[in-house]
Parts: sequence; structure tokens; C-alpha cells
Amino acid sequence: MPKLEYHRRILPDSAPTVAPGATAYSRGVVKRNYALVPPDGVLPSRLPDYRDTTVNFLAAPQMGARFAQTMLLIEPGGGTMAPRNDGNQHFLLLREGQLRLKIDGLDEIVLEDGGFAYVPAGLGFEVTNDTGETARLLEFYKPYEALPGVDTPAPIISSLDATPVENFSGQEGRGWQCLLPRGDMAFDMEMNVLALAPGTHFPSVETHIMEHALFMLRGGGMYMLDWDWHEVWTEDFIWMGPWVPQQFYAGGWEESAYLLYKDVNRDVRFD
Repeated sequence: MPKLEYHRRILPDSAPTVAPGATAYSRGVVKRNYALVPPDGVLPSRLPDYRDTTVNFLAAPQMGARFAQTMLLIEPGGGTMAPRNDGNQHFLLLREGQLRLKIDGLDEIVLEDGGFAYVPAGLGFEVTNDTGETARLLEFYKPYEALPGVDTPAPIISSLDATPVENFSGQEGRGWQCLLPRGDMAFDMEMNVLALAPGTHFPSVETHIMEHALFMLRGGGMYMLDWDWHEVWTEDFIWMGPWVPQQFYAGGWEESAYLLYKDVNRDVRFD
């Protein structure tokens, strides 16, 4: 997988510092009920509880989302300064590299490229990069909506390679990987990988209450958001608010796949 720069556009050595028209074009869009965030427009920052780590915020409540999603670039020797425990539930997916991961109450493990972990609210976790290469960690977090009489979920550690591919739609060319237990009421969210063969598309325009966070893992295509069509590529991020009309057509010559969050298993909120 090619390494992507989140803080500058890569140009040939012979090109000017700012190419003509470069500042007048962007695929990025932020509206009241959806956003498309390509990596080239995201500016890096730092977090106080990480060392030698760059954070790229892809979504946050300031955008209108009820969650936060980041891409962490953890340099050799970098990682958490202390167990990260902000009271939220966290989902981690390692996009590149290798990290040591320690979740409260569990033995430390080595997370490889494609490994993922669910850290329940109330537990802390630590990540450390002991390799000589920068690791890229996709992090999702939000408050947990507890249910009376239902225990908080237990931690989950697995990998994309170890997760079976299923087809719930019966439509040829589509596949799902459920990274969290589907239909388990202890979870207030799903985190799935949806894969679509070239030319595959949703059978209808979806309009529903679920909020989405979508991160393109590979491939690309055309995504319709609130009746506007957008070209999407690998590493793009999309936020979809409740009831935004949406549809996707997979393009190109290879399978497209994205990591998709949605909020489920809970009643409506009146806040």
C-alpha cells in the first residue's frame, strides 16, 4: 500500500511549489448533513496523551457528527504516554505497520496490518510502535449508550483476514465482514467492512435514521450524498448524518471496500 501524505500535495521535483490552479480545486465537501474529507486537505496536529504521533482529525462533533474519527501516524518509538481512557468506547484498525496493544485486563498483543480492536467504555488501552517504520492507526470513538440490565461489551481483538465474508443481500458482487457482533444488543454500534465488485451498486437510494462514518479501504467509485454525486478514492472519509440520501457505485478495475460505522440497537434521543 503506498504511503499517503496528509499534510502536503506530492509534486514532481520539477513542478512549482504551488501548481497553477491547485488552490482552486478540492474534492472536499462539508455540509450540514454530510461531509467528504479527502486526505490531501487534512492538516496534522498533536495530542497531549501521545508521543511522536501525528493526528489527522477526519470527523468530530464540531462537524455535526456524534463521534470522532482520526488517523494516527505513530512514529518509531511513539505511542500513548499512559493508558488512554477518556470514558468513550474505541474502535481501532491498523492500516499500516505494527503496534503493541495493551487493553486493561488483557495480555499485551502485537497488532499487525489489518488487525483491529474494540475497547469498551471504561477500559484504557496503550499502543506502542517498537518498529523502525511509521504505523497508521485508524481510531473511532464515541460515548457508549448503556442499556439497563445489559452488561457492557467485552473487548474484541481480531483481524480482517480472520473475519469471514458474508452476503446478506443476495446481490452478486457484494460482501460484508462484521467486525462487531451483529444483533448483539450490548453494542450500540456496528462496524463492518463492505466490499463491492466493479460495477456493483446499492439496489436503491438509502434514506434512514442511522448515522455513518465511512473510510475507503481500497478501490473507489461514485458516491451520491444528498443527491450530489462525488468521486471517492482509497483513503477518503465520508460522514453521513441521519436520513441523508445515499447510494454508491463501485468503479475502476478492482474491488472497492470501505469500513462503515452505524449506530444501531437503541431508541431515538430527544437531546
